[in-house]
Amino acid sequence: MTIATGPPLPTHHTPVALARGFLTGGVVGTALAALVVGGIVESVPLFVSGLVLPAVHGLLFFLAGMPRRAREAAVAPRTALAMIESLEAVGGESSDIPVRFDLTVAPDDGPAYRVEITQDINLVDLSDYRPRGVVVVQYPPDLPWRVRIVKRPTPEWEGRVASARLDSAPGTARVAAPPEGCVFGFVVLLGLLLGAVVVVLLFRADLVGRDDTAKSPSAARPSASSTSSTTVVSSASGTVALGPDRSFLGKGELDRAVGSLTRGGDARAALTAVVRERLLSVVFSPTGTQTPGFDPRALPYDRFPALVEEATTTLGVHFPRTWQIIADRLTGSLTIRVVVTGAEGMASLEANGQGKVVRRAPAR
Repeated sequence: MTIATGPPLPTHHTPVALARGFLTGGVVGTALAALVVGGIVESVPLFVSGLVLPAVHGLLFFLAGMPRRAREAAVAPRTALAMIESLEAVGGESSDIPVRFDLTVAPDDGPAYRVEITQDINLVDLSDYRPRGVVVVQYPPDLPWRVRIVKRPTPEWEGRVASARLDSAPGTARVAAPPEGCVFGFVVLLGLLLGAVVVVLLFRADLVGRDDTAKSPSAARPSASSTSSTTVVSSASGTVALGPDRSFLGKGELDRAVGSLTRGGDARAALTAVVRERLLSVVFSPTGTQTPGFDPRALPYDRFPALVEEATTTLGVHFPRTWQIIADRLTGSLTIRVVVTGAEGMASLEANGQGKVVRRAPAR
């Protein structure tokens, strides 16, 4: 049965509807990606934009729809009689509860049709609605499924209700809002994916850079093309600081740095030596004393990259923030410790004077 109640029913396959769905999907995808990527790269502006973008889109969507809503409000709704086929309360704990109605609507200028609606009804008035009862309804001329029961009809329509006798419309005459369809859903999904991809591509460098910092320092050694370094030597200590493009895990860097601190052939004993990414610190034994010490030139520097690699990948620190190598001989034999810190806590491993690991302390 065909319901001829006005212009053709709108669908979600019109170009405007598809464009609106694509834009909405793009905004949602962009906002979600901005929240995730902003949290990963620790970018406050990006994270905030992920919160603000949906609100701005919603506001613009509301403002853009105001002319259409004004036109719809200017069109007088159609009024008709309807018979309640069935009703069911579907929830609610307040005085107004949602009730699902199955109605037969009988327009004056068209065939009757069936429609299902949900409308809030006050508990006090619920007894006024019963199966086979006749009520007055209104709906937009081109949206026959958007039916609302008129709770206080005019005296004229109250008189028509009192004398009305309506027959049930067949189930084949049921009308409902048109489904969105696969095309509309695909367009929304496409917009969502493209929005997310755009954000990831724009901040790919930050994401890759963060991944690189999470790798072990030995797997991402900086180039030794720069020769900038600062050396400070005193009678009690010595430090060597490298430029930003160099690392003490680079081949030959520690040998050269220790050589600059010990002045080549000057075999100065050291109490401790601490190696970080770009900073070497050595504390020398006081001259003329018998305190324990070690020759900093004799450390197994070729084993340091492998020790750092093992400490940053096998001790439970998944995203290491800092690492340092500490060599000392305050008592007993020479000990080399590699300490790694990260979000999971601190972990360390201990090696002997030949660089062989003898003890591990994973993060807890």
